Amino acid sequence: MKEGYIAVTGGNVYYKIVGDGSKTPIILLHGGPGGTHVPFMHLENLGNDRQVIFYDQLGSGKSDRPNDHSLWNIDRFVEELGQIREALGLSKLHILGHSWGTMLAASYLLNQPEGVQSIIFSSPCLSVPQWEKDQALHLKQLPEEVQEILSRCEREGTTDTEEYKTAMKEFNKRFVYRLDSKPKEMESPYAKSNSIVYNTMWGPSEFCTTGNLKGYDVTERLKEIQLPAMFTCGRYDEATPQTVEGYSHCLPGSIFHVYEQSAHLPYLEEPAEYIGRVRSFLDHVEKQ
Repeated sequence: MKEGYIAVTGGNVYYKIVGDGSKTPIILLHGGPGGTHVPFMHLENLGNDRQVIFYDQLGSGKSDRPNDHSLWNIDRFVEELGQIREALGLSKLHILGHSWGTMLAASYLLNQPEGVQSIIFSSPCLSVPQWEKDQALHLKQLPEEVQEILSRCEREGTTDTEEYKTAMKEFNKRFVYRLDSKPKEMESPYAKSNSIVYNTMWGPSEFCTTGNLKGYDVTERLKEIQLPAMFTCGRYDEATPQTVEGYSHCLPGSIFHVYEQSAHLPYLEEPAEYIGRVRSFLDHVEKQ
């Protein structure tokens, strides 16, 4: 393993490289915004085949956390990814983005960077308006009293209360993470999300979008990403199978897969299946 820091616009970001396999490296774009690389821990197993590059985006994990809200926008994160590639000499690579990381990946790829061999859109959000429609349907599946609390708190601007956070857990255990416990590594302080980045760019919860990503939609431009692609999600994912399959149709020849026992975090809920699918896809691309 190799780790260190890279200077990017706004500060320094932490990176970790695992593996010494000779195949093309893969870089992982974590969820959030404001999340960390820690939940990707099982993907270290891909290191048998290739280098796996983990990094904490600026503002999260082991990276710097500058108190400058102007840094929390998608264009700067796209610039950051390019700076990391340059610093690590990644002339060729695969990209895997998860959730918010798929927004970052899509925006980066629409600039047509050279050397990218493939893209994996894991539980993608590529249209915030569509995401909001899907979550509205998910909310209707919650107990009526929970729906009432969530609606009232959002209406009154009290989404920072314990009442709202408790009600939000009912949504999360159905559509975000369905297992009873998380790996012990998730208890690390470095695994904790940065709520300031999340609120600035997204909003108070997965289903209430008020940040600067509201209105983001690259659906009509996905056809410009002329790369081998795989779209995946969980059966119970907030990124619904119907929506994700629709995205896959925008990229002819792409692969679509549903993890049958997962919600939004299949790399934690079904790690063996997830790693197997990723490895198989990358091998297929490289054989072509």
